[in-house]
Amino acid sequence: MTQPIVRRSRRAWLAALLVSPALACFAGTAHADALDNITKSGTLKVAVPEDYPPFGSVGPDMKPQGYDIDTAALLAKSMHVKLELVPVNSANRIPYLQTNKVDLVISSLGKTPDREKVIDFSTAYAPYYQGVFGPADIKVNGPADLTGKTVGATRGALEEVALTQMAPNATIKRFEDNNATIAAFLSGQVQLIAAGNIVAAAILAKNPPRRPEPKFVIKNSSCFVGLNKGEAPLLQKVDAAIATAKQDGTLNAMSKKWFGAALPSSL
Repeated sequence: MTQPIVRRSRRAWLAALLVSPALACFAGTAHADALDNITKSGTLKVAVPEDYPPFGSVGPDMKPQGYDIDTAALLAKSMHVKLELVPVNSANRIPYLQTNKVDLVISSLGKTPDREKVIDFSTAYAPYYQGVFGPADIKVNGPADLTGKTVGATRGALEEVALTQMAPNATIKRFEDNNATIAAFLSGQVQLIAAGNIVAAAILAKNPPRRPEPKFVIKNSSCFVGLNKGEAPLLQKVDAAIATAKQDGTLNAMSKKWFGAALPSSL
């Protein structure tokens, strides 16, 4: 009575031996890492801004230009692959990464605890801080002074999220992209603007009647390259390229070109 059971067990054991190598092979190739995919395809797909000068905008020749564009080109060169730029906004840049529409996000991206739960970050590659800016005749020294005032902010941007928590009594008008937020401030639709220091500097460079001056800092937040979790080889490659660009002066030259200032030594 026991012999058939032994034969069945032996057959099952032999079948397992035959199947296991195939399973092992499948498991090993089912998930090729992102860096390997980039190398094999010969293309690095990067999410970049197109409405956020000097990080990213459309130049007079209708081509993308800015600090983030140059950073993307730098990383593609370090990987010896072609660069494909994918325009994004604040709201869709992380979803584009999570759905593999892009390999990296280089879009003045700040690091937050919530974001760290879903994506990984490189070392910092650019200086940045968010604040509230407005004309000299509007007296604001902190979040409490925003009560009864209207502030323009870009939906989904770090400063919009932080200001919502910091100033619950402020009237925050949210716009879908940075151009709309800037236009709302310049046209007087809002009294103040929550934005990055670079955006305020870009507005000042145009010398408009409503000149934004800093009121208070919302958060100091350097910029980081975003990538999907579990991609250690790609992260190491990106960090190495950034470190080299810091050491050889490439990032400093880019900072002077686009921000009008040297790269901070603390970065």
